[in-house]
Amino acid sequence: MKTHQRVGYVPGVFDMFHVGHLNILRNARLACDWLIAGVVSDERAEAVKGKAPVVPAAERLEIVRAVRFVDDAVIEDVDEKLEMWRRLKFDVIVKGDDWRGTPKGDKLERDFASVGVEVVYLPYTVHTSSTMLRQVIGERIATG
Repeated sequence: MKTHQRVGYVPGVFDMFHVGHLNILRNARLACDWLIAGVVSDERAEAVKGKAPVVPAAERLEIVRAVRFVDDAVIEDVDEKLEMWRRLKFDVIVKGDDWRGTPKGDKLERDFASVGVEVVYLPYTVHTSSTMLRQVIGERIATG
């Protein structure tokens, strides 16, 4: 039996934690009574993004758990978000609006409509991302 009215789930790699991560966690918490953050495993992140995270999953999990907007954090180690729903039974899934209108966003919406889960899109922080941080660090090392 669920003890919270509206459980939310926000998946992410959360590599090199930055203000964009803080923004999505803060705003995701507003969409629910209890927020679970899914920290994507190193293996899944590398499979999806083509490179391993800089910060290992255990450390990323610890960082995300320490954020006051997060009620619980788990490792997401599966291909399909629906598998995380089977494990956690959340009511809403939160993604950045960079997913909206894309094939992966459309699939997410179809999958979760089939189990009555709402998909909420939040603004993606365009001026900061882990990819951008990697580029800046690489440039600074190269010119160093």
